[in-house]
Amino acid sequence: MIRSLVAFIGLKVVRLASLLFAISLISFILVSFSPIDPVQAYIGADMMRVSPEQRILITQHWGLDKSPIEQFVRWGTTLLHGDLGTSMIFRRPVAEVICERFLNSISMMSTAWLLSGIIGFIAGVIAAMKKDTWIDRLIKWYCYTLASTPTFWMGLLLLILFAVWLGWFPIALGVPAGVLSEQVTWMDRIQHMILPAMTLSIVGISSIALHTRQKLLDVLSSDYILFARARGERGFRLFWRHGLRNVALPAVSLQFTAFSELFGGAVLAEQVFSYPGLGQVTVEAGTRGDVPLLLGVVLFSALFVFSGNLFADLIYRLVDPRLRERRIL
Repeated sequence: MIRSLVAFIGLKVVRLASLLFAISLISFILVSFSPIDPVQAYIGADMMRVSPEQRILITQHWGLDKSPIEQFVRWGTTLLHGDLGTSMIFRRPVAEVICERFLNSISMMSTAWLLSGIIGFIAGVIAAMKKDTWIDRLIKWYCYTLASTPTFWMGLLLLILFAVWLGWFPIALGVPAGVLSEQVTWMDRIQHMILPAMTLSIVGISSIALHTRQKLLDVLSSDYILFARARGERGFRLFWRHGLRNVALPAVSLQFTAFSELFGGAVLAEQVFSYPGLGQVTVEAGTRGDVPLLLGVVLFSALFVFSGNLFADLIYRLVDPRLRERRIL
């Protein structure tokens, strides 16, 4: 078992290295064809005050006078030494910017991730146990509607309803405006986080609920469930003893593999609520031509999504003995 697990992890590491290299190369090629002038974006409103000589010095300082191949080699060399470079927007190391903003985003994303997983799983179980009733039709209508709902539209709807009309939550930002950082309380941060987290969790419920419903319906139609019904087992006891484990594993796997949708949704939700997280930094880096920061965020997001898939595979292998005995391809 240990040798199989080590070989499995080793194969995943090789795949991760090849994935990061391919993503880095493709992202750098796409950025090199961007119409945004990074020097002009770096100078900003002071463009008229900067002389052509100063513009040349800025270009040389950031290595933008080199060819794209030389820039990629230079960036890749520094990356191998553990340095993601310096952000042109924030004038700080990229690693510090990503770490700071990710700490803001992780609380929101983890809250939304847990809520969408728990509520989606419960809704899927109820829909399957109440098949063809009004409860099942209501849950399916809810899921199908949300599956086609854009994240930014849901965020705007919640913003108008709960922040503008009802005034229950702050309109935007991650902390109250005009308040010193040492005076910001945890309650202030939670109040500003609720609406973005609600946006992500509401949209993320549909896939978990529909998948769990279909999987439980397949389980309930199996032979051993029919045998359990013949012995007199019904309702929640039948699900708890015979259906929970068979339904929970696919739901957990789907929940971990949904990291990519979670990160993509966070980008849109943070833009709607002006939440200072990693998603907002991604948009700023793309629109202002901050190549080091953009590439750093791309690598980090790829690592984040890959970690979710890896956790899902590990949970499957630890819980299901058949996968531990299977030969690694």
